[in-house]
Amino acid sequence: MSTRHILLGLLAGGPSHGYDLKRRHDDHFPQARPLAYGQVYTTLQRLVRDGLAEVAGTDADGGPERTLYRLTAAGSREVGDWSGQVTAPAPFVTNEIFAKVVVAILTGGDPAAHLRAQRAAHLARMRELTALKTAPDASLATVLASDYALHHLDADLRWMTTTQDRLTSLTALTAEVDRA
Repeated sequence: MSTRHILLGLLAGGPSHGYDLKRRHDDHFPQARPLAYGQVYTTLQRLVRDGLAEVAGTDADGGPERTLYRLTAAGSREVGDWSGQVTAPAPFVTNEIFAKVVVAILTGGDPAAHLRAQRAAHLARMRELTALKTAPDASLATVLASDYALHHLDADLRWMTTTQDRLTSLTALTAEVDRA
């Protein structure tokens, strides 16, 4: 995920303080890792340095002085170009679940038990996400993020089912390769 471009996109809504950008990021991307304030301000400094954002002023609003940032024309073009680009599918699709199953097979562990436990964890997370997205006060961002996560979890579950069905042949094949 490109923090740079997300902040540019948030600035497209109008001038904002770093604190407001962080809060809006966390609101619009509820299933993502929350941004750290330091990351927001470091990214804003780079955007200003690169001519994609500029300081629009400062205010104190009864508290410490805060800097207001706004998008430049170059920043608007960059975020438009970025958001219109097709994201290439990941060239490598190894994740930790896959790696643990392979290692369990290689070490004589119990990949079936791991898959059963992982399946239970996935189903629990899917129930949590379904509750989040169907809550009466769920925002559009929450619904979209939950749907995205649910589809990924569902794909993992389908892979786990396929792998569970193939474990006997996979284990035998691995033993055969290791003997060769």
